[in-house]
Amino acid sequence: MKEVSRFGSDGELRLSALIADLWWRVQLMNSDILEEEAKAGVFDRRDPSYPLLATNLRVRRENLVSTINALEQRAKLARAA
Repeated sequence: MKEVSRFGSDGELRLSALIADLWWRVQLMNSDILEEEAKAGVFDRRDPSYPLLATNLRVRRENLVSTINALEQRAKLARAA
């Protein structure tokens, strides 16, 4: 029986699906950020009255984007191998 790489086509599909799902979540966070800014009427992050939830969502979104970038790099390396 032939050994299948853990990055085989099934693994690549799962990784692609995960990346797509994470991008979808980033879009949801973008909507939530805009909603919080609109509720507060404050869009400038330097404003002291900028919503705390929007600030936290921005940090979470940036962490998520970093994770996505790492996963995309991993997928790229797996395809090259």
